[in-house]
Amino acid sequence: MFRTLGGGDLVTNRTKAIHPHPVTELCEEGGRLYANALRVGRIARADVESAPCLMEFALLHPDPDDIGWLRPVAPLVALAQRLSPIEREISERRRLSIELSDAFEPFMALTAQGTAPTHAITVLEGLDRINAALDQATAECRTEMLTVQPSGRRRPEQRLIEGLERDRPLIERGVRLRTLYQHTARYSPERLAYVDQIGDGKVEIRTIDELVERLIVCDESVAFIPVRDDRQVALELRHPGLVRYLIKVFEFMWSRAVPLSAGAPYEAAPDGITDIQHSIAKLLVEGHVDEAIARRLGMNVRTCRAHIAKLATALGSGSRAQLGYLIAQSGMLEQEG
Repeated sequence: MFRTLGGGDLVTNRTKAIHPHPVTELCEEGGRLYANALRVGRIARADVESAPCLMEFALLHPDPDDIGWLRPVAPLVALAQRLSPIEREISERRRLSIELSDAFEPFMALTAQGTAPTHAITVLEGLDRINAALDQATAECRTEMLTVQPSGRRRPEQRLIEGLERDRPLIERGVRLRTLYQHTARYSPERLAYVDQIGDGKVEIRTIDELVERLIVCDESVAFIPVRDDRQVALELRHPGLVRYLIKVFEFMWSRAVPLSAGAPYEAAPDGITDIQHSIAKLLVEGHVDEAIARRLGMNVRTCRAHIAKLATALGSGSRAQLGYLIAQSGMLEQEG
């Protein structure tokens, strides 16, 4: 039952560690012995000890006339014995695949009818893809479009032309337009020209001191927001919960914004400080630098610094550090809330 190897270890003559290989890879020694057994009709049991795989693969069986000899199993019989479990497994897999296909067939029929679910969040990369998605949403808009439009860096004439081209078809279809700008838009000639060309009552425009980012919502069903500052990547949102939330954010800002037809929000209060300077004071106390304040309020840095200088004069501040302290002491931020 056991035999001794060169290292003195005892192992069985059927251990796979001695003669490891899969059934599909009969070793050279096993192949030689099997071929010899087929030619002669039998082989001595002692001769196959070097190839135990022949017995493991059932390629040999004991000779009923002499237990010291083994007879070869016909190749066709051996092959059939090996293929039988594989074919059963293939048949079982085929049966399972048919059952899965039958289970999913009703759902595939639904998607074929065009009722496949829409992706809740789609990442749009590149201006061409972003504009294509916006054009499609605008073309499908039928009731209302909400937009938040912070100041951009494009040329005024370009913004005016794009705004008119986008909004005229909407207005002709009876779509209500509500747009939020920063207060600085009140002093933008191209913005006022846009309002004049669209006509009274066609759109509603309000301004507010500070806007964070761009937002477009169509028919309470799809919203677009930018992902990066360069606006080369945007998100198309169709999840009802997300869209409803963004609409609530818009309505919150809308309720606090000033209609474009109202008086200028930059008029000085009794304390000599304008609304925009109140907004600048709040951002200064929060630690924002001039460039960030200008961007959030939709003005250039030079105008922002001019307002900061007027604010410092009104409060009697001689330095930037003292200005923050005087803002806090004045109580102006509490009045704003």
